[in-house]
Amino acid sequence: MLVNELKSLIIKELHLDDVNPVEIKPDDPLFGGGLELDSIDALELSIVLERTYGVSIKSGDDRNAEIFASLNGLVKFVEENRSK
Repeated sequence: MLVNELKSLIIKELHLDDVNPVEIKPDDPLFGGGLELDSIDALELSIVLERTYGVSIKSGDDRNAEIFASLNGLVKFVEENRSK
């Protein structure tokens, strides 16, 4: 299931060793609460998603706020755009 894959990927790639995947709720905000990620985390996550799923998140894209709003936003974006 993609939700669980992304949870594990976020924890591993962003070195969130103190976070349990169960703690990440699909609708909780990833930034400014929830996981409290920052802009550097967003950049790293973009690179990981491109490498893993072949999706490209462009800087300055009007949809970025929606894509990165929550885990569900990431899942939706990956499902609609992945090439692998």
